[in-house]
Amino acid sequence: MKTPNQKAWWLVVPVVLLVAFNALIPLMTVINYSVQETFGENVFFFEGVKWFQAVLHSERFHNSLQRQLLFTGIILAIEVPLGVAIALAMPRRGPWVSVCLVLVAMPLLIPWNVVGAMWNLLALPDIGLLGRTLNAVGIDYNYTRQPFAAWATLIAMDVWHWTSLVVLLAYAGLSAIPDAYYQAAKIDGASSGAVFRYIQLPKMKRVLTIAVLLRFMDSFMIYTEPIVLTGGGPGNATTLLSIDLVKVALGQFDLGPAAAMSLIYFLIVLLLSWIFYTVMTKDEAE
Repeated sequence: MKTPNQKAWWLVVPVVLLVAFNALIPLMTVINYSVQETFGENVFFFEGVKWFQAVLHSERFHNSLQRQLLFTGIILAIEVPLGVAIALAMPRRGPWVSVCLVLVAMPLLIPWNVVGAMWNLLALPDIGLLGRTLNAVGIDYNYTRQPFAAWATLIAMDVWHWTSLVVLLAYAGLSAIPDAYYQAAKIDGASSGAVFRYIQLPKMKRVLTIAVLLRFMDSFMIYTEPIVLTGGGPGNATTLLSIDLVKVALGQFDLGPAAAMSLIYFLIVLLLSWIFYTVMTKDEAE
């Protein structure tokens, strides 16, 4: 029996070490600040878990976390079904396949800060096309003053920007289904609903798991788009967890609470991602 050559792994070692170094140094710095207090001049005082307790008992943190969970839940409930529906409607063969894929992928190519700026100009109630149109047809719309309008605009922006990712992943899963499955279903007289339930959806399960995990993590860590669009306002209506963290760290320069909050933030994302993955792959494990 021929022994596989494992020497190629040595080519990956430098990259792994570099990534580990770039990840561990900032993490160690954050952990250091999370258990200490400083008044400048590089003088630190050990505080233990004081900052963690302060963050966990903070009403401000709880409110930001609730807004973040609400935002993530809404966009997942919209983007995943919408992405699957668009993928099902796209052609599988012919010259229009490339055209559709390029058009669908275009929002993903736009930088995040540009997306926020685009929607800011689009939704302004005085000069924006969307804002002026809604007000012209009798809908009172001003996302700079109305929390509901700010939320609706923020969600619409995220759906426009990131549904394409779900579409591309779902389309890849659909394209990998052999024609023999469809031919057998046609012979059996299966309806389109039955084909989706028993053929397409099971075959898309793995790519949808990836889509849900990616969109969950991205939406839970979103910062650039909402800070450019709403700045966390009006008031604190759209101050998500990431925005609140930056305000504590840079706005107030409370490095200890900010470091503790960032570690709690990281653990929440890690825990919820693990729960999502475990639930969605439960049947495969069994």
